[in-house]
Amino acid sequence: MSEKVFRLYDTMTRKLKPLECLEPGHLRFYSCGPTVYSYAHIGNFRTFLTGDLIIRTAQALGWRVTYVSNITDVGHLTQDDVADAAGEDKMARALHSKEGEQFHNVWELAEYYEDAFREDWARLNLQEPTVRPKATQHMREQILAAQQLVEQGNAYETPTGVYFNVSSFPTYGKLSGNTQENLKKAVREVVVDDNKREQADFALWKKDDKHLMQWYSPFEWGFPGWHLECSVMARAYLGDTIDLHGGGEDLIFPHHECEIAQSEAMTGKPFSNHWVHTRFLQVNGEKMSKSQGNFYTVRGLLEKGADPLAIRYALISGVYSKPLNFTDQSLVDAMGNVDRLRRADALAAAAAESSTAGEDSLGSTLDELYDEALEAMCGDLNTSVALAKTLEGARTILREGETMSAASGASAVRFMDRINALLGIVRSEREDLLPTEAVKGPQVDEARIAQLIEERAAAKKAKDFGRADEIRKQLDAEGIELRDTPEGTVWVAKSAL
Repeated sequence: MSEKVFRLYDTMTRKLKPLECLEPGHLRFYSCGPTVYSYAHIGNFRTFLTGDLIIRTAQALGWRVTYVSNITDVGHLTQDDVADAAGEDKMARALHSKEGEQFHNVWELAEYYEDAFREDWARLNLQEPTVRPKATQHMREQILAAQQLVEQGNAYETPTGVYFNVSSFPTYGKLSGNTQENLKKAVREVVVDDNKREQADFALWKKDDKHLMQWYSPFEWGFPGWHLECSVMARAYLGDTIDLHGGGEDLIFPHHECEIAQSEAMTGKPFSNHWVHTRFLQVNGEKMSKSQGNFYTVRGLLEKGADPLAIRYALISGVYSKPLNFTDQSLVDAMGNVDRLRRADALAAAAAESSTAGEDSLGSTLDELYDEALEAMCGDLNTSVALAKTLEGARTILREGETMSAASGASAVRFMDRINALLGIVRSEREDLLPTEAVKGPQVDEARIAQLIEERAAAKKAKDFGRADEIRKQLDAEGIELRDTPEGTVWVAKSAL
């Protein structure tokens, strides 16, 4: 196997380029985590899965990975899509919502949704970060950073806050293209402080002694701006310059642009050598919205009967650098594919433990398919090709059937193990967090379904296509979809949708 080069598209240079580590073989990676004011939705998890696939690919290449992904539990305001935020803190607004009535205070709300997020993370088989810091655990570093930037002349204090002076950082806008000149020409204005020097200046600290979460600082009681937390936490755990920074495409501006400005102003060094951003997720061709009835959370899909690994499969089925349309059918397809992988995995394990003699007829083929899957992942995380190679390997194993030799079984086990390490779609690493039978949705009579499938096969063999179609429609009406594959007919419960 030739030495592979791991290439990712870099948002900063707008080029596909090799991912190079300052310390060879050691990837230091920071990816923005959730704001824990509600349940994370599947669009959030598509972005987190991109980070997970980067880690798994790096590990497959033999790299060591230090991965930091934060928890935002203060400071993220409702209008943080602009350079300087206004509106309520998302945490405070959530506490005052109908869902927030169950909590006694904002700290309790944050803890509850953080725990829920960690459970969903584990159910989707994402690897745990090396460090998962919270904004509220790094308040001292944020206050000191704001002080340093004021002392350097990169920030200034007003009666209502501390602001980063964008004019003091000439390359502001180099990531997003939202330069100072472009921002001055923008029609949209957000006036949150009459003393602010420029519209583009953003808050490092908000003075507010009535805020539900507040700390004392040299700038009076208040709380930090959203952008500052990631700069100080990345620096605390990964150093002044990191190898890779990731997040959703909505974070390019303002969040990541502001991170770059304040970080590089503090250290005088490049903040990150590579930037990767995941494109948006649509659901059934539309933007996710509670009012549209297409707002999906991981736990919501699990409660309807979805397999967590099938959700993972569906969310990585399209490459991260292009928008993905998550549909009911894509989840059904993913459930069928995950079932195929599990059957191949079980068959491989049984064969490897058998005493069936014979040569290894699968090893070279499966090694080549894995190598092609890894090569695809090294090519900007081309999951479409990697999954195709994975399914081809599973079909190869299933075609061999129960007559597989122990030697072939061992090669098949090796293939499934390596694919699971690379893509995480064969076996869950946290079986204790998979849904219980009570949560999986309506129970089905598997023996009856198997009998109807046999009856349908017999009808097709007898050219009684009317009866065969009648059986398919009968099961479809009961929420069971039949899928004809080269290995035979399989069924999937549509209750997951």
